[in-house]
Amino acid sequence: MTINKAYLIESINSQFKFSKNRSAKLIDSIIEILKGSLEIGDDIMITGFGKFAIKQRNNGRGRSPAADGNGDLQAGKVLRFKCSPVLMNKMNKNGDE
Repeated sequence: MTINKAYLIESINSQFKFSKNRSAKLIDSIIEILKGSLEIGDDIMITGFGKFAIKQRNNGRGRSPAADGNGDLQAGKVLRFKCSPVLMNKMNKNGDE
């Protein structure tokens, strides 16, 4: 299952009994805060979930599975995510059951 914005809004709506409009505004506000932080280069760390960080990518050669071949990679910023150990343990525990 893919979690999308509509699913988050519905989850907030049902869990906290907020109106759909209020739930949508809450999710939109959170997304804008996260986007704004990343735009200025700040990392986002959510305890128990993980860390989002902007990294600088240098020019170089690389492989593009989408383009089905090798090519030059342009320098630029990329978003990286590192899962928290807490979440990683929970994911691995569910696979063992």
